Amino acid sequence: MTPTTAVAHPAPAAVQPALSSTPVSTGDMTGDVIYQLITDRFYDGDTSNDNPSSSPGLYSSDHSDWQLYWGGDFAGVTAKMQYLADLGVGAIWISPPVQNVNLPVVDNGQSSAGYHGYWGMDFYVPEPHFGSWNDFDAMVSAAHSKGIKVIMDWAVNDTSPEDVNNPSYGVDGALKENGTTLSEYDNDPNGYFHHNGGISNYQDPYQVEYENLFNLADLAQENPSVTNYLQGAVDTWLSHGVDGIRMDAVKHMPGGWLKGYIDHIYNSHSLFTFGEWADPSSAALWPNEVKFANTDGQSLENIDLNTAERDVFANNASMSELDSAISREQSSFNWANDLVNLVDDQDESRFLSVNNNTTLFDQATVVNMTTPGIPSIYYGDEQYMHNDTTNSSGQVGGDPYNRPMMSSFSETTRNFGLVQALSALRKSNPALRYGSSTQRWINNDVYVYERKFYNDVVLVAVNKSTSTNYALTGLETSLPPGTYSDQLGNALGGGTLTVNNGSGGNNPTGPYTLNAGQAAVWSYVAPSQSTPQVGNVGPTMGHSGDVVAVTGANFGSSAGTVTVGGVAATVNYWSPSEVDLTIPSGAAAGTDQIVVTSSGGVAGNSIAYHVESGTQVPVTFTVTGTSTSPGDEIYLAGNDDELGNWSTDTSVAIGPLLDPNYPTWFSMASVPAGATVQYKFFIKKADGSIVWEGGSNHTYTAPTSGTGSVSVAWQN
Repeated sequence: MTPTTAVAHPAPAAVQPALSSTPVSTGDMTGDVIYQLITDRFYDGDTSNDNPSSSPGLYSSDHSDWQLYWGGDFAGVTAKMQYLADLGVGAIWISPPVQNVNLPVVDNGQSSAGYHGYWGMDFYVPEPHFGSWNDFDAMVSAAHSKGIKVIMDWAVNDTSPEDVNNPSYGVDGALKENGTTLSEYDNDPNGYFHHNGGISNYQDPYQVEYENLFNLADLAQENPSVTNYLQGAVDTWLSHGVDGIRMDAVKHMPGGWLKGYIDHIYNSHSLFTFGEWADPSSAALWPNEVKFANTDGQSLENIDLNTAERDVFANNASMSELDSAISREQSSFNWANDLVNLVDDQDESRFLSVNNNTTLFDQATVVNMTTPGIPSIYYGDEQYMHNDTTNSSGQVGGDPYNRPMMSSFSETTRNFGLVQALSALRKSNPALRYGSSTQRWINNDVYVYERKFYNDVVLVAVNKSTSTNYALTGLETSLPPGTYSDQLGNALGGGTLTVNNGSGGNNPTGPYTLNAGQAAVWSYVAPSQSTPQVGNVGPTMGHSGDVVAVTGANFGSSAGTVTVGGVAATVNYWSPSEVDLTIPSGAAAGTDQIVVTSSGGVAGNSIAYHVESGTQVPVTFTVTGTSTSPGDEIYLAGNDDELGNWSTDTSVAIGPLLDPNYPTWFSMASVPAGATVQYKFFIKKADGSIVWEGGSNHTYTAPTSGTGSVSVAWQN
């Protein structure tokens, strides 16, 4: 039996406060270009913190030891803020800024340090090699003065390396709070860590979430003490002006815990978050990745597109692979324009180490910046920086050689100019921020695609062949009739495109030959309209009282009104391209539509936003005593939106549950704090049929904070 869902009644129209003169949310970054930098390897702005007394001996003064600190710091980022502004950067993505291990981690005589930021020890204080709180604050202030946001890499899956046979290895995964040790991996009476060994099968969801990644001490987020610690830590950094969070290793933490954690962040800060899910689309966990992005409030790094771009441009795969990836993402992700696109990052060999062809790399950059998603540039790529030393795993230019010291700050390279031009185009043409993508002409070497948002259009053409020219016979476009110059300034050989009259949004182009190695971008921005055009919302999930940003075009200079699920919302900020609003208490839980209406009373299109039932807490649900056949999966469903409203659709139901101790099954779900929920479990058989457990609904009252757990026996 499933209870009747309560009907939400609209609240009275909100009394509008005085509008802020500046945006109150950084939840939308579709108009920005992100610049990822390794803080230690960008620029040394303050030599006094190169070898701090709190962690001596971890610095390589001549940069000969790639596993130690090289001197880059917050002050160095501050010193180069004008360079970043000149490049057209809208956000910098810095390394995890927390204090890392303060002793060397020694393997086979090689000492290693946490220069990269991913060996966190004390999440409440800055890494001394990077600087003090004053240095961090100065960096944030300098960024904001240039209109640049600050994204903090945040690695809360684990601490540092541990060795069960050697408790003195490094700092034994120690976790500290403002200098006080809370636990060590081999001295863990309060259960801050999982002790399940290391991952051997990266397609096994249990191992991926509950075992040690690369022997890093895996935090037990289901422990309320761990959750409270990590909530307090992120609050500390957010109080210093952080505008966005890149969440490391989200595949390795329970989705239900991450949803509750992100909800905690959104309770007090409206900002953009995205996670690292290091899994290509062909992997068995792809459905879990899509479900995470669509239901848990975060976006993702676009590893799927990254794989296709590198296959196509570095390894000469067919353009059809790129087209398929773009189509797959647009059909799979509810907010595809929030995916963060990248050609390079800190976890893979740089493109130019794989194929040292700057033309192909520049073409990949153009594609990365013009396909759906938010483009990310890896530091030094605009300088064609790479080191091709082979690492211990046999990778040319792999970790750590993909992390050299920034070699140059020249503003005259071709790639610098391409990033600069396309950054400006993203700001001037909404099609690059919000538009869908349509293939217009394709073969193995050539890809012509079009981004379109209402009447705004961008047409992109790329020929990766090194020897063959192609006449783009039969090319059609939504660009209106006219003549268009290449927005890249002919930097990659593009020329003028002529468009003739057609019909139905398919206008034929004049004769055009795209030569080998060329790329061109043509743009049209439509005149202003009286109807608001909503393109994006961010964050994509929250509850009443949370602030979100709705962006688009033609909102008008005077404030109008906004509704969420038909309920009037309080407007905090209004501009022609952005409205920041507070989710009203009367909005019904579930997927609601946000509508912007101009001051003239003209309503625009709607955009989906997921309203939660209330503040969230993670709860581990366990069921025992049922058996399954090969191919069967067990899921959880219940009476509120967070538990799927009794749906057996596995894209919204909780699961599949994990069974490391068969026949005991469990999963962590995020539910409203303090609420009493009803729930049951069901089996999705290998043939797709559904078998519910018998008996009455289970009932559970969630805690008001921290985490919870409940275990029941399967009812026949």
